[in-house]
Amino acid sequence: MQENSNIGNHLRLVIRISRNTLAFATANSENEGQITFEPYLLNSGISMAANLREAFRSKEMLKRNYVRILVMVDSPSLMVPIEMFQEENQRTLYLHTYQGHEQDEITHTVLPDLNCVAVFAINRDLKLVLDDHFEQITFIAAIAPVWRYLHQRSYMGVRDKLYAYFHERHIEVFSFGQNRFKFCNSFEIHDAHDALYYLLYVWKQTGLQADRDETHIVGDIPEQEWLTTELQKYIKRVYTINPAGDFNRSAVTQIEGMPYDLMTLFVKGR
Repeated sequence: MQENSNIGNHLRLVIRISRNTLAFATANSENEGQITFEPYLLNSGISMAANLREAFRSKEMLKRNYVRILVMVDSPSLMVPIEMFQEENQRTLYLHTYQGHEQDEITHTVLPDLNCVAVFAINRDLKLVLDDHFEQITFIAAIAPVWRYLHQRSYMGVRDKLYAYFHERHIEVFSFGQNRFKFCNSFEIHDAHDALYYLLYVWKQTGLQADRDETHIVGDIPEQEWLTTELQKYIKRVYTINPAGDFNRSAVTQIEGMPYDLMTLFVKGR
């Protein structure tokens, strides 16, 4: 756990939930520099909902009164153009696209700057646990802050850019054009060789120019030096985003173990 010793009342709670991780972060709205981050050690023998229920019983930071509750959910996202989105149809569309979520709640994050809506799932038992403890909860796709920030960043320079965000054995690959996604997909990876394959495949599929355009990678990058070297054999401009430098050495970038999407949330908003 990383904590500022002068934290007063924690007014905002962020809960980040993925398939295999659970973490909590708090921020005092009067001083955004005061951040507490605490990953939760999961009991692999019980469900994520049961782990969350146990966390509410055992974690002092979850027993305080909070003004705002934000839950970041890392689950597959279905991207729908904003002009075509109808909330009453989101469940049908999502279940048609992704199997195995029939018992989940389906919700969405609106991305107005990208003219789309990200539809995603949250486990129904998890949501029941959350609803038992909080009256008002905002749910967002965990990667939404990364999409929004890197979309803004994509306007730096004149070259087209392909972005890849690595986290929890997944790679999120996306690019932008005219305030929309040109490409957006997620791939499960086991090592850097998988990552190399998917990045080069998407690079070719999107028609980017090897001698002109750029690839930017960020997050928990496997075999970073090897992957960068291999990418540079095919793509001239390959860059690794350093959160500390990119976020002007914000204190949040020094918190060990904090995912890049959560850093981005605290530095740039959701």
